[in-house]
Amino acid sequence: MDASSSDTRVQLPARPVLEGPDIARMLTRIAHEIVERAKGADDVVLLGIPTRGVFLARRLAAKLEEITGRAIPVGSLDITMYRDDLRLGPARALARTDIPADGIEGRVVLLVDDVLFSGRTIRAALDALGDIGRPRAVQLAVLVDRGHRELPIRADYVGKNLPTSLRETVKVQLTEEDGRDAVLLGLRSASLRLGSSTESSEAEHNAPAGER
Repeated sequence: MDASSSDTRVQLPARPVLEGPDIARMLTRIAHEIVERAKGADDVVLLGIPTRGVFLARRLAAKLEEITGRAIPVGSLDITMYRDDLRLGPARALARTDIPADGIEGRVVLLVDDVLFSGRTIRAALDALGDIGRPRAVQLAVLVDRGHRELPIRADYVGKNLPTSLRETVKVQLTEEDGRDAVLLGLRSASLRLGSSTESSEAEHNAPAGER
């Protein structure tokens, strides 16, 4: 093979921009904001979007219980079959939808996710929620908002606004899944043409599923 025309993938390093204590403080702040905005969170139901959104929802529920003295219903909402990109990649494994026993009718449903990017994940979550019941209101809490919205969707509660470029990646790590708490900022894998000093960005620039 001609070396001047061959490509190799270069994995570019990611650096932590938030650590465990930062994440804990952000979740505590969000919990207090929820209580203030929802006037005590009496009718709030938390639904995490798998995978890491579920862990964040459980942590928020625990913090809300500490503040209010009441157990807050928490569950999960699988959006796999509602995504608009199913045909663009390999089949996805279904995650778990777990709706609290009292349901969501007439309640304030707080969707929880790790990263808000294009907004397409949240659009899918709203579609999935519509097939389950009719909440009184739907709100959104995210740990990181990295911008670049493609749909008119905005989070009600944000841990950290993190301006990024489309060439950058944002990865949330949580102890329950990854063994540590951190938010990592990196660059997408690049295609480096051997024998040349020109490095081009990866042709596929769509975000990983966890960032959409």
